[in-house]
Amino acid sequence: MEYGIQLATSAHHWKVVKRAEEMGFTHAWFYDTHLLNAEIFVAMGAAAVTTSKIKLCTGVLIPSNRIAPVAASALASLNALAPGRIEMGLGTGFTGRRTMGLPAITLARLEEYLRVVQALLRGETVEWHEDGTHKVRFLNPEKGYININDPIPAHISAFGPKGRDLVAKLGTGWLSGGGKPPQAAGALEAMKKSWTAAGRDVKDLYSTTFCAGAILRPGEAADSPRAKAQAGPTITMLFHDYAEHDELGSITKPLPFLKPLYERYLEIYKTYQPADARYLTNHRGHLMFLRPEEEPLLSAELIRNMTMTGSQEEAVEGVKAFKAAGFSQLAIHLRNGHEMEMLEDWGKVIEKAG
Repeated sequence: MEYGIQLATSAHHWKVVKRAEEMGFTHAWFYDTHLLNAEIFVAMGAAAVTTSKIKLCTGVLIPSNRIAPVAASALASLNALAPGRIEMGLGTGFTGRRTMGLPAITLARLEEYLRVVQALLRGETVEWHEDGTHKVRFLNPEKGYININDPIPAHISAFGPKGRDLVAKLGTGWLSGGGKPPQAAGALEAMKKSWTAAGRDVKDLYSTTFCAGAILRPGEAADSPRAKAQAGPTITMLFHDYAEHDELGSITKPLPFLKPLYERYLEIYKTYQPADARYLTNHRGHLMFLRPEEEPLLSAELIRNMTMTGSQEEAVEGVKAFKAAGFSQLAIHLRNGHEMEMLEDWGKVIEKAG
């Protein structure tokens, strides 16, 4: 199993990626949430010129937010800086569209987008639909400004059966919704069924799961300020989703045991202003940090149950469980402001997991 890191993009994250490469991590996944994080291609460009081995991945691009020719150009430009080290993750959009008050796009739109991007990256002339149908291609790739010679693998973020079926249909890599090992393993088995139903060999499936959590110090509680900061935003993401499910849909099914907390958060959500754009506050700090009103919602028990928060020994067993489930890659979310500390903590866990 390979190991990666996941970052809510900062322009300065090349420093974290450089250290991750030194520690033996194989992949770095950068969030593409333009109004919440830094510009992904700027940050990836900085990482491309300061590293030499680690793979740099979009995690994830959302088709509506960048037209296909622009995305293809950006990827090919990065590929010139880091030949063979660029990978493309795509999704239908949660945070990247919710920050603008928009729901996710359709899987059909994602599929069409990927068709165009991949054709351009193969050097083909392809029909692209924007205000009509137009033929597009890179006009002078031979000049070396971009690199379309080294392949750029694609990965699709898919939480539900239709998304998994699309992954299998197209034969891309698969990005899992994450979770603790039992939930992640169940999702992987479902993905394998879709993969084999599409006539593909399961050995060819590249599966990535993500996890988050704090490695507790001896005697440290799971709801310490440090643990809350490192693990909490993974949980409050579910509250952000629930609060908007009537207006913008939902990426996950509400978890019954969280109902009291969902309702508490919904009352908080109703106080956000302006009333016609509550999403502006709802997603502030999303997967990055906790807002003060969110902290009381998180107990030590909840943090332990829903994230990989625990002692170093418990985290080692968790990593072993992800590996035993058959994942190709485990990527650790490094929380903003805690990146280096978490990188060192999880690096020791991975080393002990073998």
